[in-house]
This record gives sequence, structure tokens and C-alpha cells, in this order.
Amino acid sequence: MLYIQNLKSGYNGNEVLHGVNLEVGAGEIVAIIGPNGGGKSTLIKSIFRLANIYGGKISFMDKDITKIPTHEVIYEGISYVPQGRQVFDEMSVHENLEMGAYTMTNHALINTNIKEVYEKFPILKEKQKDNAFTLSGGQQQILSIARALMQNPKLLLLDEPSLGLSPKATKDIFEIIKKLNKEGISIMIVEQNAKQAVEIADRTYVLEDGKIALTGGKEILKNEKIRDIYFGGR
Repeated sequence: MLYIQNLKSGYNGNEVLHGVNLEVGAGEIVAIIGPNGGGKSTLIKSIFRLANIYGGKISFMDKDITKIPTHEVIYEGISYVPQGRQVFDEMSVHENLEMGAYTMTNHALINTNIKEVYEKFPILKEKQKDNAFTLSGGQQQILSIARALMQNPKLLLLDEPSLGLSPKATKDIFEIIKKLNKEGISIMIVEQNAKQAVEIADRTYVLEDGKIALTGGKEILKNEKIRDIYFGGR
């Protein structure tokens, strides 16, 4: 579904990724883990054209999307949930969902999608008239994900979805990710919570210093290097 070849990207002429190769198959959850500053967020931003691409190729559904603008990436069926629960604070939950459909012109489909979101996430229906800033951190993250779903994505990009959340809220978010995947959405997740990310992923890439250092399945947690980085050698 998503195929990245020899990707070199960064910001303002400074290269952060140095020839990254990876893929996401249809129906897969792929986790990207690694130390801070390794280029994980830059990888997702490159797919969504929020970073400068200096070389390589990004293909989605056999189409070259390397150079197309962000709004066209959305049209292709990719949605992005940035880190930090970026909701529109002074807008209601319902208005936030409508903003997620800003590229859509079919109002009947928009209303259908909102109804489906409320069915998936009853807490959002309950709080649909409340301003987003009144929600808890976990509820704001659910809203961020729900807003991305308004575009009916084939691939969902999640950047640090558990960042700053309580253990319970983190557990809830990972359950939501698994449920969405079972419903047919492919997912790429960048995550510092390595253990939980690897456990739900079909495949994991370890990104260090802008390069893929390691690739594997759930057995990757047994790798000595991974234990040293994340679990103090335990």
C-alpha cells in the first residue's frame, strides 16, 4: 500500500532522513520506534509533505505521491494525526469533526461520517456541544483520531498518540487503534511507548540517526539493542 524508497528529507536544507526504505501493506499496523531525534516525526511529515524531500520516492497504492501537495495526499486516502492532540480548542467537538471534512463537498456523506464517528466513540456524541478544551487529554486524542477518520482514510498516520496521556488513556487509545485496524484501516504509528506499539504492530522499524537500524516483528523486543534503549538492558 505505502512504499518508501531511499527517502532523504528534512527542513530548510538540513537532511534528517538519510535514505529510508520501508513499506506498509494493506491491513497492516506498522510501528516506527527509536530514540528522540532519530527522525520518526520527520518520516510521517515527509509522507504528508510537511517536510522537504531531497531524494527518494514515496508511492501509495502504486501511485507516486512524492511531490504532490498535502491536500492531494488527503484525497488519495491518507489521514494524519499529529502529536500533541492538536484540536481546535474554542470549537465544539462537533465543529472539530466538521473541520476534519473540510475538503469534502458531499454534505450527506459528511453527516453520515459524523454519525458513524459518534457510534464508534460515544463519549464524543455525549460531549458534541462542548468546546474541545474542556475534554480530558485522552478525550482530545480520541477527537483528533475521529477528526482524521472523517476523510474515510485507507491509511492513518499517527504521531505519538500516547504522548502525555495517563496509563488508562494510553490503553484506551491502543485499543482504538487495534479496532480501527480490524475495520480495514492500515496504520503507521510513531510511538515512544515501544512495548505497546510493537505488541500491536505487524512489523516494526527502528529509526536511529535518520536511518533504519532494525526491522522485525514482535520478536524485536527480545533484541539486545532494543532492551538497552528502552528497558535498561532488562
